[in-house]
Amino acid sequence: MGYFKRIFVLSVFFLFLDAHVFAQKLYVIPAFTGYAIPNEKSNEEDESALFSEKDGLHNWSNRNQRIFYYFYLRNIGQLHIAMYMRNESAGNTMFLKINNQVFKFQVPQSKQFKKLDVGTINIPKSGFYNIELYATVRLGKQIANLQSIELSGPASLDMHYNLKPRRNAASVHLSYPLPDSVKAIGFYNEVTVPKNADQLYSYFMACGFARGYFGMQVNSATERRIIFSVWDAGNEAVDRNKVSDDNKVQLIGKGENVIAEGFGNEGTGGHSHFVYDWKAGETYRFYVTALPDSASGTTIYSGYFFIPETKKWKLIASFKSPKDGNYLHGLYSFLENFWGVNGNLYRKAYYSNQWVRNQNSEWKELTQSVFTCDATGKALDRLDFGGGVENDSFYLWNGGFQGMHTKYGELFHRKGGNPQPDIDLYQNADSLVQAEKDKELILASIRAGKLDTTGSINSIYYQILKEGQGDWVKPEDSLSVRYKGTLLNGELFDESKGKPVSFPLKRLIKGWQIGLTKCREGGKIRLIIPSALAYTIRARAEKIPPNSVLVFDIDVLEIKK
Repeated sequence: MGYFKRIFVLSVFFLFLDAHVFAQKLYVIPAFTGYAIPNEKSNEEDESALFSEKDGLHNWSNRNQRIFYYFYLRNIGQLHIAMYMRNESAGNTMFLKINNQVFKFQVPQSKQFKKLDVGTINIPKSGFYNIELYATVRLGKQIANLQSIELSGPASLDMHYNLKPRRNAASVHLSYPLPDSVKAIGFYNEVTVPKNADQLYSYFMACGFARGYFGMQVNSATERRIIFSVWDAGNEAVDRNKVSDDNKVQLIGKGENVIAEGFGNEGTGGHSHFVYDWKAGETYRFYVTALPDSASGTTIYSGYFFIPETKKWKLIASFKSPKDGNYLHGLYSFLENFWGVNGNLYRKAYYSNQWVRNQNSEWKELTQSVFTCDATGKALDRLDFGGGVENDSFYLWNGGFQGMHTKYGELFHRKGGNPQPDIDLYQNADSLVQAEKDKELILASIRAGKLDTTGSINSIYYQILKEGQGDWVKPEDSLSVRYKGTLLNGELFDESKGKPVSFPLKRLIKGWQIGLTKCREGGKIRLIIPSALAYTIRARAEKIPPNSVLVFDIDVLEIKK
């Protein structure tokens, strides 16, 4: 045989060998990466009753439950399907459906996993596909125990599937760049979850910041929540009992029917939630504030949620954060699938009309965001996640095994130009309930002899401590006064310290504007002011929690018309 002829024969042989190896290359999908519809039971640690890394698909006994495995095929052509299965009982018939083609087969009776060649189909185009398993009859304790699915053939070359036991859809985030020169005391955001995108075990987080996060959650089939949490200082990640008291955030106020407690296992801190049946398709407004105190190195963070049905803001909670003293920074939003039992389902949220408020109460609109994702997304264990801009709103999505089109670190822009937020915390959602609470607290102090009164005006109780001889105070006046302010328990929070202070009365809290009209120039009055006429649901400095009844002793030294 001539030299060139031998080379030709060898080349043909190796081409045939390559094609044979190519056709026989196997891709093994672990059975523990599947999903059940309806969802299987799982515990709060996301440990499934059906799927485990050790046992694969096991305990599958419900004939109404179907099992799904998802993957992405980059090539067309034949796809051969095999499975490693077993069952203690004989006679269970199963069905496998892929791309509208159904295969019927018997589950092998065995104590060892056996390979079962199911069949071959033709893949007409690249894209996401799924294998669906189901049975109409169950003999024995379970339908089948599955270890893995084996795919081969030209269509399987370079296919993508998840190899890891974590079945959650990738968490996706938007961060909002903010110049260091902006000292932000407020962060406002609006969230809309489209219909059919509000899946169980989803967290649509609106107002995140360096020390906490604030948003809405679907935590069960019968309960939805508004959640506001702030992290402790220190490095403890799991057990809050190990956090020293000087590192723990402190709850200083919460709204009516809000549950507040500590949390762990994802860092530690203070958690609060309000059970509220929010709806897909509705837009919800979130506002978080920061009140830093550089002297004590603390910051009070408060979360407020606007309830559309009453058109009023509600305090969720206020937490005092130690070892802080900072303004709001590190602003972000995210979309999270926090239990993996339904990580196969599609989720989406629109984030719109972002604003920050600086220490001078000036508003600045945020029109840029940067896309990032968690380790699942960065490692490309999953390909079904992304974000972008639609109708002047940023959006995030994950799950559903659809095509990915967003790059890590991608910068998004929206047009903006919206009116700044109109936030009135005086007529808040809990004001009527709180007014009754304040009244009872004040009357209890009076009955106990801790306070005395001359009379009341518009829910403000007052006592004339010294009769004045000059004109009566009017709301439009400017005053020169000395004063001392305490909480109802007598704790001092502010005083003029001997030196008179002057100001227009209209700039002060409503309790002063109303109550001081009962005093003359040269007189002294004590005002017992309910929270609705003081700072309402706002935290005001470290010593004035939200919903505080305030007591002021005021010397009216001079009235300036």
